[in-house]
Amino acid sequence: MTTLTGAKEWVRMERLSKVYPNGTVAVKEVDLTIHEGEFLCFVGPSGCGKSTIFKMITGLSNPSSGKLEVMGRAASEARKQSDTAFVFQDHTLLPWNSVIDNVMLPLALRGVPRKERQGEAERVLEMVGLKDYMRSMPRELSGGMKMRASIARALVARPKLLLMDEPFGALDEITRQTLQIELLELWRQDPEMTVLFVTHNVFEAVFLSTRIAVMTPRPGKVAELINVPVPFPRDESFRTTPEFGQIVRSVSQALKH
Repeated sequence: MTTLTGAKEWVRMERLSKVYPNGTVAVKEVDLTIHEGEFLCFVGPSGCGKSTIFKMITGLSNPSSGKLEVMGRAASEARKQSDTAFVFQDHTLLPWNSVIDNVMLPLALRGVPRKERQGEAERVLEMVGLKDYMRSMPRELSGGMKMRASIARALVARPKLLLMDEPFGALDEITRQTLQIELLELWRQDPEMTVLFVTHNVFEAVFLSTRIAVMTPRPGKVAELINVPVPFPRDESFRTTPEFGQIVRSVSQALKH
């Protein structure tokens, strides 16, 4: 996943804008193409339109102007085909359901037979290290385990596009760094999956990304696209390399400007 030569265009934005009914211009004329298999992070100040872009990609909000294609079709169509999945900052697990019932929910809503959806849920729970806790209730899990369960629920339908809106923002630094490594491994196991990730943490963005989209303050635009030309797999040692420090400085400077 170090090269995108010949990769399909997975998300295309051309002069994409979003103006809310109260007149707030959240996103203005964003031009960005994201390819299949990328891990692209969005960084920028609060209120710069990162979450708005995600809502438009998932078909939860319509653009005011411009063009948006997701996997070669309208975002609403991609959503209907269950090709996209969303992980929020809060785990959003149903407190009255067990872990496995929470993970099976997307498949249950699609009418998948119980035996099949249970098999798929057990598969992804094993991937995220929670198979021994599948009968537990959310209240019995730590914060990191709840986020693993939320990621498992997103992966159970085998999405081609995974959107993650500050999923690790509420976690302690040790848990956060552990989940970063685990997330990269899950992404590497599925070469067809593309990940779009919102974060305010520059260090996190550099560790995870193939590219970083630096956003301007509102109205949000892509101020700069920064490549992270470091091959995968990446481990903790990457965080202490000169390359890591150099890219962190480049992203930080782009944010200041």
